[in-house]
Amino acid sequence: MRIGLVGYQGCGKTTLFTWLTGVEPDLRAREGQRAMAMLDDPLLEQLQRIYRARKVTRASLELVDTPGLNRSHEGNAARLAALREVDCLAVVVPVFAGADPQQDLQSFQEDLLLTDLEILTRRIQRLEESVKRPKPSREQELEELAALRPLQQQLEQGEPLRPEEMTPLQQRVTRPFRLFAEKPRLVVFNVGEDEASAQAQQDLQSLVAPSVVVPLGFELETASLAEEQRQELAQEFDIQPADRNRVLQAMLEASGQIVFYTCGPKEVRAWLLPRGGTALDAAAGIHTDLARGFIRAEVFRVEDLLRLGSERELKAQGLLRHEHKNYVVQPGDVLLIRHN
Repeated sequence: MRIGLVGYQGCGKTTLFTWLTGVEPDLRAREGQRAMAMLDDPLLEQLQRIYRARKVTRASLELVDTPGLNRSHEGNAARLAALREVDCLAVVVPVFAGADPQQDLQSFQEDLLLTDLEILTRRIQRLEESVKRPKPSREQELEELAALRPLQQQLEQGEPLRPEEMTPLQQRVTRPFRLFAEKPRLVVFNVGEDEASAQAQQDLQSLVAPSVVVPLGFELETASLAEEQRQELAQEFDIQPADRNRVLQAMLEASGQIVFYTCGPKEVRAWLLPRGGTALDAAAGIHTDLARGFIRAEVFRVEDLLRLGSERELKAQGLLRHEHKNYVVQPGDVLLIRHN
């Protein structure tokens, strides 16, 4: 799961990257940096004690930091191209030094619109040239042209694309382009000390959803302090501190991912799966061999296991189920894949 950090120059997204991953910025990385951010999960420690597991593996998100955008829009399409393959955008919006967060959000929406327009226009031009030549695929290309032209007109009129309003054909032909209109996003308001009170944060979050508010400067400066010291400083300066794991969870939720678990004496592990994913999808994410030889999934709830203390008790109370490959995995499920 890749989360692209994006925003205008000076917004603080590299500070967010460092705070979440612990990786210092590399000034030589002109095209940006990538690093993993591990999600804290207290349930894993409890599972380790039950199974006496030798290894614990947390779920993680790959964060992609890219060069800041220009407010003039110049060159932004090329900068955004590096984020076309990410699964979700975390848009960092500054709220300090006279910044206007609403203006930044509107300007960013225009950048995404222009970038998508450029992609569609390029494809339409290639198709218009191609359909002039008779060939077996000409009818298919004409059909694609007819689907793309209304989308191009919509973008030219300054109206963003809404995937839920697109026809099945339009959704299918635009899927390879990884349009920004189709990417989920989370807004991260980066507040200064004057805007970091609890009330100010509530006001900001009412502007757009989903969003989180983080005093990034304060968080990075106090990251090495004990939690008690951080809280004392936050109280002294009337700052509502942020929780690193809460921000990562917000990214997880915005990107439509859930967490499920696998457990055993060798390892207890948290896995990510797109919401709505099946037991077969989960098996494939663990190992392709599990999906290829899938027989069934043994499933139970992690809270039931923690409450009862063992799989034996789960079975005795009928709380361990056998599910087929099309079972939709739920957040907090523990899966054991039976396979050939």
